[in-house]
Amino acid sequence: MASKPKFLFVTGGVVSSLGKGILSASLGSLLESKEIKVTIMKLDPYINLDPGTMSPFQHGEVFVTEDGAETDLDLGHYERFLDEKMSQNNNFTAGQVYDSVLKKERKGEFLGATVQVIPHITDEIKKRIMKGARGYDLAIVEIGGTVGDIESQPFLEAIRQLKIELGDQRTLFLHLTLVPFLSTSGETKTKPTQHSVKNLLSYGLQPDILICRSEKELQNSDKKKIALFTNVSLDSVFSLPDLPSIYAIPVFLSKEKLDEVVTRKMGIRSKKADLSDWKKVNRLEKSSSKKVTVSMVGKYTELADAYMSLNEALRHGGLQNRVDVNIKYIDSENLKSINQLKGSDAILIPGGFGHRGINGMVMATKYAREKKIPFFGICLGMQVAVIEFARNVLNLKANSTEFDKKTNHPVIALMHEWKDSEGSIQKRNASSDMGGTMRLGAQKCILSNNSKLKKMYKKSAIFERHRHRFEFNGNYENVITENGMKIVGRSSDKKLVEAIELDNHPWFLGCQFHPELTSNPKEGHPIFNDFIKAASKKIKWFK
Repeated sequence: MASKPKFLFVTGGVVSSLGKGILSASLGSLLESKEIKVTIMKLDPYINLDPGTMSPFQHGEVFVTEDGAETDLDLGHYERFLDEKMSQNNNFTAGQVYDSVLKKERKGEFLGATVQVIPHITDEIKKRIMKGARGYDLAIVEIGGTVGDIESQPFLEAIRQLKIELGDQRTLFLHLTLVPFLSTSGETKTKPTQHSVKNLLSYGLQPDILICRSEKELQNSDKKKIALFTNVSLDSVFSLPDLPSIYAIPVFLSKEKLDEVVTRKMGIRSKKADLSDWKKVNRLEKSSSKKVTVSMVGKYTELADAYMSLNEALRHGGLQNRVDVNIKYIDSENLKSINQLKGSDAILIPGGFGHRGINGMVMATKYAREKKIPFFGICLGMQVAVIEFARNVLNLKANSTEFDKKTNHPVIALMHEWKDSEGSIQKRNASSDMGGTMRLGAQKCILSNNSKLKKMYKKSAIFERHRHRFEFNGNYENVITENGMKIVGRSSDKKLVEAIELDNHPWFLGCQFHPELTSNPKEGHPIFNDFIKAASKKIKWFK
């Protein structure tokens, strides 16, 4: 079947943030459990080439794939739910589409033709969809935004054309919509869904399946009314109410028999779904014996989506330790007193860019170091740990050249050269473009013998994903290691510092990579599992 993949297109209506990404991931996982080879793509209608330079307050987290693509946070959901790894082929933007078409026009590839949305832009969209589906039985394609947005019109037109070109057996349209419940009148309102489908029909798209988001499960009478006014068969109208956890969705969709409707409509032969792993996750979510508080001291804490993968990785660590993880978000810019940190079972400094809020991060790191509280610094968090140690243990006026180009002691400095995952030498300088010029993607890291980090991974070499420009300055290695900070991870060429630990501290780790990007609910991640274990006071590593 993989030679002729099938396509399930997912659109959303009424309002944004209904959860198309989580629905796509959940359905993909459910179909994957039936031994169908599934991948998921996210098509973003915005003009940016990628989300790499977008503010986390606007777009949320930037998820980095193994091959170094900076992508939409929904790809994080896809990887956490599916066994497949995503790549640059799983996410593209309108900006990339237009950029590609215009470059072809400049080369004269269109033979002097007038370049238009149809056929040139839609053809490029279709080409990228087909490329991303190669080697799979089924590609779930999520169209970003809400039906009716101007930006998404070329994408809707492209999938309309694919329906004609590939036929009914290879294409299916699933529409996610909102059915609000008015508490004042005690009524469920189906009219927004009717109008959403009407809007979709105006683009030539008739949904085959409707998923209706609501606070409570819809009554059969509501489903009948929706089916009648949308031309969707009753057995293809599904209710998706609020659930206790996003990880309960695959099991719920299986009970509703959504997978059976999809496979029947698409003519896919498959085995019975095996959801034992998800049922185990659901049991773990209900078996927590205690609660731990992790204070996350970051720059973008006003929007939880800015740390989506990190939030989930902490939660996964809680599942593996049977504890509830309470994340206490602290805006590092507003951290003025250590009293704001009291009650923390652990402290985490996440990644970020720019000088804003750095002093608050340094304060939190010092508090964790001195009070022997489990500390985890990721990317910028590791750099802050080095700066704090240099300032308060070595008494140096230290900083990163990202924050102060004229600092006397640049313990963190701009990387000018490094080897990428393919072995090629990459070079950058201070005048390089901001977008797409960082050390990105999975890189090999060699772990030190007798390090706590190696004990966590149970291996001496690991591959983790990166997204940074600045790095530990090797000129300070001797003075720092002689005073109690150990370098426990290095790049494969031994030139770059990847991880640090502290002597005489129960749990203090900084890593330049982003382990949260490879955590999943079924197994967690070695670092986060151990971090939450330390936070719950189950381990101590005093020397």
